[in-house]
Amino acid sequence: MKNPFFYFLLFLVGVINAQTKVSGVVVDEGGEPVAFANVFFKNSTEGTITNDNGRFYMESDNNYQVLVVSFMGYENQEIELATSVTYDMEIKLLEAAEQLNEVVLISGKQSKKNNPAVDILKKIWAKKRENGIRKFDQYAFDKYEKVEFDLNTIDSALMKKKIFKGLEFVFQDLDTSRITGKTYLPIFLNETFSKVYGDNVLKEEKEDILGNKNSGFENNQAIIAFVKDLYQSYDIYDNYLKFFDKSFTSPLSRTGIDTYNYALRDSAFIDNKWCYNIVYYPRRKNELTFKGDFWVNDSTWAIKNINLQVTKSANINWVKEIYIEQDFEVVNDSLFLLKRDYMLSDFSFQKKEESRGVYGKRTTVYDNYVFDQKKPKEFYKKEINPLDIKLIVKDDEFWEKNRLESLNKDEAGIYELLDTLKTVPKFKSYYNLVSILGSGYVEVDKWNLDIGNIYDVFGYNDAEGPRVRLGARTYFGQNDLWRIEGYAAYGFTDKKVKHGISGKILLDQKTRLIVSGGNRRDIEQLGVSLTATNDVLGRSVASSSILTVGANNRLTNINLSALSFEMEPITNFRVSIGGTFRTLSSALPNDFSLDYVDVEAPTGVSSEISQFDFNTLIIYTPGKKTIGYGVERRDVNDTYSTLLLNYTKGIDGIMDSDFDYSKLQFSYSQPWQLGGFGRLLSTVELGKTFGEVPLGLLSVVPGNQTFFSNYGTFPNLDFYEFVTDTYAAVHLEHNFNGRLFSRIPFLRKMNLREIIGLRGVWGDLSDDNIALSTPASINTPLRAPSEKIYYEYSFGVGNIFKIFRIDFNFRGNYLDNPDARRFGVTGTFGFNF
Repeated sequence: MKNPFFYFLLFLVGVINAQTKVSGVVVDEGGEPVAFANVFFKNSTEGTITNDNGRFYMESDNNYQVLVVSFMGYENQEIELATSVTYDMEIKLLEAAEQLNEVVLISGKQSKKNNPAVDILKKIWAKKRENGIRKFDQYAFDKYEKVEFDLNTIDSALMKKKIFKGLEFVFQDLDTSRITGKTYLPIFLNETFSKVYGDNVLKEEKEDILGNKNSGFENNQAIIAFVKDLYQSYDIYDNYLKFFDKSFTSPLSRTGIDTYNYALRDSAFIDNKWCYNIVYYPRRKNELTFKGDFWVNDSTWAIKNINLQVTKSANINWVKEIYIEQDFEVVNDSLFLLKRDYMLSDFSFQKKEESRGVYGKRTTVYDNYVFDQKKPKEFYKKEINPLDIKLIVKDDEFWEKNRLESLNKDEAGIYELLDTLKTVPKFKSYYNLVSILGSGYVEVDKWNLDIGNIYDVFGYNDAEGPRVRLGARTYFGQNDLWRIEGYAAYGFTDKKVKHGISGKILLDQKTRLIVSGGNRRDIEQLGVSLTATNDVLGRSVASSSILTVGANNRLTNINLSALSFEMEPITNFRVSIGGTFRTLSSALPNDFSLDYVDVEAPTGVSSEISQFDFNTLIIYTPGKKTIGYGVERRDVNDTYSTLLLNYTKGIDGIMDSDFDYSKLQFSYSQPWQLGGFGRLLSTVELGKTFGEVPLGLLSVVPGNQTFFSNYGTFPNLDFYEFVTDTYAAVHLEHNFNGRLFSRIPFLRKMNLREIIGLRGVWGDLSDDNIALSTPASINTPLRAPSEKIYYEYSFGVGNIFKIFRIDFNFRGNYLDNPDARRFGVTGTFGFNF
């Protein structure tokens, strides 16, 4: 340590902020760590339990001289605390002779029968609908929330790294976590004040956000959206608690006795209420579970205090620690209301004790409860945009009045720190680099322009060969009322330039009336989605995939012009009407044909389709949350369902349009959170084309010849292997989140996740449409899965090295089709919790 004075100052700060601090490891006589041992200060209700590795950390504002460590089957150990700060203790537990036989019999597991803790748990279940705000028909309360992010495990080696050269001043405000005992540096703070209204009879709830404040990023809606999605609300009485897109079994769950061990540890008066203290810890490793304890009142069976700590073996990525603490206020003899909720997450690449990371801390304070003030159902209809930055960013006077918990010195200093950092060129460079990697765009502020998307610069297909693309968009800010974007591309084999340009403008913010239009002339792999919208610049990944299975030669020249009017009269209910004109022709006529019978053509056959369509689209996304008030908004969550109804009317004669037809399409997608059994994603698609149309206007069953797993496609189908004018398709994909693999000993520590998929489609193709496209059948099949439902199934392994997923896909039938692929392997990668 080259700077002992610096560490001495840290030590003094720690002593001032907390009177007693202890940390260490609990082991047995053989030196093996003892997981889930009880650690508490003698003659107090303050305690914790050791983690999977037998380690613990605890601090208190009070002075204590004795630390007690206990675990069933071992003698209690009392350790004298000579100083107020005692770190890195090794506490050895000795087996208790009179309990030795019992320990051997139960192997650390608590009995489900004749267990007073389980008896108390059953009383909690019986009373949980009578506790808290559930007791009343209506409720309302004030809610103050602050979310803070901190760099943790700060040491001299980190501070001397080149990346922080010129930024040394940021380390002047270090503190120590009361949960983990690690040093940390506050770097971000978000505050939100809101009023919450609810009706238990109508089962409605509404949250009016009245104020929001970010340190250094006042108008950065991406950060606000990230924070809102990362820290969603939860109720400890629910069977499952959702964090980071994972469902953890609550210790108060009705399935808890099959998931946790429970033990009655203590009883005492808290706020003049006699309460029992119950310790719990998981029965099995590698499941999404907690360890901790709670205090419960002996008459109302309401929770007075609870803490939950995610076990280190839990199958969750990039998060080393999750700690939750809730305190309930005693209002009267029979009413306990949530007063304070604290959650700490330690984000890190590794779960090693010494690894560095980022703390994410959320503190929520509740106050000013009001009950049984009935409001009409219409009141609960949420505003178009509850996170409108113009309305919710407030001044310092607002926060002085409405903070339900004052900022401490470190938190208050974050605002000043970030204001200073924004003026440092090196910090701005780091921020810009992260922004580019995250958004895919390079900002050119002086021109109000973004260059990108950088991830679309290079591509390849059989028609163009190697391809380069350069795009740009106007960007004055996140809430621009209008935006223009475009791109140019060049193929080195066909030696042709392609382009696309579009523009949109928001005319009315209340109804979100948007007018958009544009033109694209490009080469496209059509038929990668049954239910597709007319996005002018939308282009599938398959159109430029460098690696494919078989020949990727069924490509189309497309020249598309579109104009549409969209509005959102009701939250999450969008209606769009518009028109498109497009010409379609094969990009590789020798390999793929779009020819059709045309009696007016000199040869009786046409190779190009010219078509004008009128479109009406309705999209309903109940539960979707967005942020922003400009022409483009950001989604906050991905847990909502999507219902889509699309009607297309093709009109011949207009602009020499070729065909008169109608097409009706419907789709319904729904994510299902199935508690501890993971997440199921389901999609149903239906469609019917009325009238005679050629191959280029039919509904193609979406194949997938790339090596990427793509939900909604059939990975064992080639492009255009099946075409239909009538179809019904179902896609099911279930991610067990490691629930099955966690029960297999040699797989348990790998934290792999199992995914299963089942998909099927039935379709038909009329004789008239087959006859119309007869010229195309020379090199392009005209068949539909009409004899029986075509189906595929897959087994996948996810979370390989925390990033990769591999799917093994099997074809169920139609194995006699030419070049039918019975089996295929696809994969994907990404950063998921």
